[in-house]
Amino acid sequence: MDADVFLTLNHFKGHEATGFGGALKNIGMGCGSRAGKMEMHSAGKPYVEQENCIGCGNCVKICAHDAPSITERKAAIDQDKCVGCGRCIGVCPKDAVCASNDESNDILNKKIAEYSLAVLKDRPHFHVSLVIDVSPNCDCHAENDIPIVPDVGMFASFDPVALDRACADAVNRQPVIAESQLDRMPHVHHDHFTDSAPATNWKSCLEHAEKIGIGTQEYELIEI
Repeated sequence: MDADVFLTLNHFKGHEATGFGGALKNIGMGCGSRAGKMEMHSAGKPYVEQENCIGCGNCVKICAHDAPSITERKAAIDQDKCVGCGRCIGVCPKDAVCASNDESNDILNKKIAEYSLAVLKDRPHFHVSLVIDVSPNCDCHAENDIPIVPDVGMFASFDPVALDRACADAVNRQPVIAESQLDRMPHVHHDHFTDSAPATNWKSCLEHAEKIGIGTQEYELIEI
């Protein structure tokens, strides 16, 4: 990435795969290419949902490696030829070409940390996170539910790992909003994000980010 200084403005919210989306999720996933985004979510190669395919041939035309083919007005992708660039996903008018989403959530979180390191390494960076309208799912959803907790405020740090940890801790100190997705879930994990999306483990991203040297989970909270 061609930038002398890197700044982020993040909406901190829950996430159905990573536990929450904060600074690291915004950096790693947001700055990844289409192929990078797919590689984080999967082993890197798309497939075709046959029932949604209309046989338009857009995927065949866009592919430089002759991986897609059309048989009886249905596309299929040769996994041996596919290089995982993801261009076919973008040109499909029916969203029939999909990433396989076959990586575990912990691997997804670790890949997000590694992509974040590639963006942040050897350049100054600063991060601001808005812990408001803390929805249970990713902002990429066309639909979502009401916030799971009341608004908390704005957090900022030079360390995105410490920032994400401080935001997570702050959310976990909040009461649950009645009738929210979180309110409807069993409260067995003593953690709002894991209770809301039990298959997730947000700590795996922060632990890996700390391990590879992006920052630290330790922080001092200064209120102004």
